[in-house]
Amino acid sequence: MTNGLDPVLPAGRTWRDWAVDAVLFCAAVFLGMVVLGVVEEQGELSGRMAELDPLLGLVACLALWWRRRFPLAVALIGLPAVALSTSALPAGAVIVTNFALRLRWRQALLTLGAYVVCMVPSGLLLYGRGADLFVDAVFCLAYLLTTFAWGHALRSRRLLLQRLRVDAERARAEHERRLADARRGERQAIAREMHDVLAHRISLLSVHAGALAYRTRQAQAGAGPALDSAEVAESAEVIRGSAHEAVEELQEVLHLLRAEGDGEPVSLLPRIEDIDSLVADARATGQPVDFHPELTADAVHELRSQLHRTVYRVAQEGLTNARKHAPGAPVSVCLAGGAGRGLTVEVRNELPASPGTDEAIPGTDEAIPGTGAGLTGLAERVRLDGGTLDHRVADGTFTLCARLPWSAR
Repeated sequence: MTNGLDPVLPAGRTWRDWAVDAVLFCAAVFLGMVVLGVVEEQGELSGRMAELDPLLGLVACLALWWRRRFPLAVALIGLPAVALSTSALPAGAVIVTNFALRLRWRQALLTLGAYVVCMVPSGLLLYGRGADLFVDAVFCLAYLLTTFAWGHALRSRRLLLQRLRVDAERARAEHERRLADARRGERQAIAREMHDVLAHRISLLSVHAGALAYRTRQAQAGAGPALDSAEVAESAEVIRGSAHEAVEELQEVLHLLRAEGDGEPVSLLPRIEDIDSLVADARATGQPVDFHPELTADAVHELRSQLHRTVYRVAQEGLTNARKHAPGAPVSVCLAGGAGRGLTVEVRNELPASPGTDEAIPGTDEAIPGTGAGLTGLAERVRLDGGTLDHRVADGTFTLCARLPWSAR
């Protein structure tokens, strides 16, 4: 199993692992026989050790098949074989490299120490003499340290590769998260724009169509004068004009969203000057609106385009909410501010006698529908521009107030 970045045990062998293990086993057996043959020719082994040497070498070679799953056990099994058998030296090199690669550093160092303690005096047992003990000790140390260093180098490389994989996976997950956030932000931006544009125009259409239907039913019931052809044509023209403007504004919003993504300059942004047309449309439906613009034309021209749109949407949402929730009540729209003082947009309207009811379409019992998400989306829009949005009820008056930083182009 793998613990964090510590490659200890693999999950299972692949065909490549089997091939590598087979090659190492065959190489260890062949080289062990070569070493044993050379030593026997020189006659340096005592009689009893000459008989045990091939057996111990074979044990060390066979242990290599389990080195991946049981590195510590293989190291302990191979310790006496490597210390007492010359034919086990090639297999011992693989064993030392293996435990340096797979064991944690404390276990690996302790195991290496055990190998050093056992192998340094092994010349006395192998050759029955101590004349060349110093040479044997130097050889054993060089043998162990070289193979251990090679295993440690392989371990460091594997740790580096594993860390790079983890970092790449983390970067990929972070990229996917940012991409999901960007898509979510795009959907929210589209939803805000759709609500701001369609809610205002559709509420105007509902008021005009409802008034036309109400006058028609009143005339049919004899409770009022009949509509003449000029009035019908005028009402139809108002409805057609509102629907046409809704479609145009929808197209402008879609163009705006595409242009913002490409970083292109946008000339279709609603501007503060366009609030006059909002007020005119509201007055055309019978809504009494008092507009107080306290900004000079030069000051308005200095503001960046995004701020123009936010101010326009605040005024639009305030007028739409007043028309839905307080039909016929006077509305006040105030726009003030300047450099160093910020920009304030305030929309006030008196509340109806029975609060909590939406405006009924004239001549019906149906209220103009709403999603209830207008103020939520508006607050998000204002926050993105570095401002704050406040709405409160006091003394029978609903106040919608947005405070924005003065941001010139």
